[in-house]
Order: sequence, then structure tokens, then C-alpha cells
Amino acid sequence: MQTKPTPTVAPLTGISSMATRLLLAELTQAYAQRCGQTVAIESVGGVDAAKRVQAGEAFDLVILASDAMAKLIAAGHLRASSLTPLVHSGVAVAVPADSPAPDISSEEAVRQAVLAAPTLAYSTGPSGVALAKLFERWGIAERIKERIVTAPPGVPVGSLVAKGEVALGFQQFSELIHVPGITIVGPLPSAIQITTTFSAAMMSGCTRPAQVQALLDFMASPVAAEAKQRQGMEPA
Repeated sequence: MQTKPTPTVAPLTGISSMATRLLLAELTQAYAQRCGQTVAIESVGGVDAAKRVQAGEAFDLVILASDAMAKLIAAGHLRASSLTPLVHSGVAVAVPADSPAPDISSEEAVRQAVLAAPTLAYSTGPSGVALAKLFERWGIAERIKERIVTAPPGVPVGSLVAKGEVALGFQQFSELIHVPGITIVGPLPSAIQITTTFSAAMMSGCTRPAQVQALLDFMASPVAAEAKQRQGMEPA
């Protein structure tokens, strides 16, 4: 007599920005071990992720910065009732491993470090937008614009720093901590720290809402806090 094959449960699908890639990999693996439900999340540049959702690409859940999530909810792509804040993520400063670390202990020190850097880069996400506004407020945007190296979407700023293509890099700490070949000088001082909150929500057309809600509950639970801190973020 033939034995029936064990039925398989289709993985839940999602899309996220690169900033939460490693955290989500850890959390979804833990969830699969705990519940038997696999989760396949594609991590790309945050701008590209939002565009794909806006274009109608189907996923079960989306994990992006809160401002992007708000726009997707307003456009009807996500279920507002399922919105779940996951983590707060701050920006840190990095230089190539063989370079001296600049002083970033104060707002003025960071301004001087930016002015002294032959090349610099920041992400194309929300933190990069905030940094550009900060440079404008400092009155140095025009002076440094020719020295700014724009990282392609999905390419970590840290990798450009590690290659020596960028002398001073700004990116979320969570995206820098595992990059070899760089020195993380430290977080931006509190006066100018840029904190991004990343949230998750199910898509409006999700056909497995109960399963997705269970996953969201797990990712927001105290059980997930240690992984969030290990990946350089704070629970939201």
C-alpha cells in the first residue's frame, strides 16, 4: 500500500527593504521551527519594494519604513488594522577599516567630518532623505554635492565603504554591523540621530489573513526582542 505524501503548507510571502533583511531571516527561521510555517521574504531597496506593491505585485505581507507603509495604506494596498510596528533603527557612521575614525561626538563634529570627507554616501531610504535635509540646514549641501556617492537601490552603503569607494558612510546601524572591511565609528549623536521605525502589515488582497496575523503577532512579541537587539535594532 502506498503511503500518502505529507501535505506541504505553502510559504507565506513578503517583501521588505534591505534594512530588515537579516532580522527577518532570523525571525522567519525561528517561526518556521516553532510553528512549521515557512515564510519567504524578498528584501530589496525600500523604494523598489514600495513601487512593486503599488504596481499590484501580490504578497502576503509587507515590511517597510513607517512613512512608506502609511502611503501604501492610504492607497489601499495594505490592511490598516494589521499594521504592526516592529523595530526602531538608528543611523551610524562608518569608515574603511584602515582609515582613522573622525570625531562624531557632537553635531558640529559630524558637520566638520562631512566637510572633511573626500567622498561620502548615505542610503536612498528615509534616513538618507533626512540626512540630505540636515546638510541643507547646515548650509553645506551645495559644497558637498559633488562628493556624494549614491548607492544603487539595494546596495548597502557599507559595501561601498569597505571597497574604499566612499570615505564616510551613513547607514542604519543594523545594516553596518555585519559588513567586513569597515570601522563603525558610532551612532550619530542624539541631537541629530535619525530613527526609522519599520512596521509590517498584510496586503489588502491577502488570502491567508489568520496565518499572516499569527506571524505578525510573533514578530512583535517579546520572544523576538533578543533577535532585534542582536541585529542592531530596538523593539518598537
